[in-house]
Amino acid sequence: MSATDPHILGPGLLPTPFTADEIREATGAGKTIRLRVEQPDGSTGERVNRFRETDAEGATLDRWAAETPEAVVSSRVTWAELQSHAAFPSDRTSVTTETLDTPLGSLTCQRYDTADEPGDPVESFWFSLAHPGMPIRYEVPIGDGVMRTTAWEITRD
Repeated sequence: MSATDPHILGPGLLPTPFTADEIREATGAGKTIRLRVEQPDGSTGERVNRFRETDAEGATLDRWAAETPEAVVSSRVTWAELQSHAAFPSDRTSVTTETLDTPLGSLTCQRYDTADEPGDPVESFWFSLAHPGMPIRYEVPIGDGVMRTTAWEITRD
């Protein structure tokens, strides 16, 4: 990949799975992502992300826990900012392609395994090639366990 590749956001970073433009094209106003969050203690919850007021630069992102829909947190995000969330350091991250069985079906994903420092716990992110944007699943070590977040529904108004 060349230095002008829009998937590469800077030196020492791996290519992101999607460009800002690909995320913008796949999102649009009214896109809603429902996420299941599994805590290390076995408890589960649901989170919702909804995009609105989209334009060429970004969107308003509303987020809330399903059990408290009145507690919406809204923020303006740019497509470039969303892309940058997947810009992992090349010296501490491995990338593989694998098929992941999810509530959305069997998906071909790019899996990024990364750690803040050598020897630190590894965080894993699966980006579905069919769903440009946030990871379809991610696992983050917390204490002696792992928190897993999985997208189980993606809709558009």
